[in-house]
Amino acid sequence: MADQKQCTVVRTGQYEGVQGGMFGAGVSAQSAGAERLCLHRLVMAAGTCGRPHLHEGHESAIFIQSGQVEVWHGEGLVEHVLLQAGDYIHIPADTPHMPVNPGTQDMVCLVARTDPNEQEGVRLLDLPVWLESRVGPLPVGAG
Repeated sequence: MADQKQCTVVRTGQYEGVQGGMFGAGVSAQSAGAERLCLHRLVMAAGTCGRPHLHEGHESAIFIQSGQVEVWHGEGLVEHVLLQAGDYIHIPADTPHMPVNPGTQDMVCLVARTDPNEQEGVRLLDLPVWLESRVGPLPVGAG
């Protein structure tokens, strides 16, 4: 067979996402030559929040392995859902969202996205004033 592609095993590394959280670098264009997806493990420390953001032109699917996370989403981040271990969430392309871990244990999840470069399509957004009064200010330099 001409031009047969090969499977790639990825031994995870770590990086901090521009949107917050510590990612286990999994399958991506950079690590495995992926062309249309990425798959990473995200650990969000207890009592922390990510930055409001969206993924330009890319949808995400997330599976919560352990812990819990609030996801504020939609225009103005006015929608809210609490996810627990075993839950899945689909985030459509270009949908503003922000994760918050209000719990006392780290939240661990698997994140699949249609962006093989993972961080390339991340666009940071401003935290709405009304939401800041609920979740607290973002760390310095956090969007």
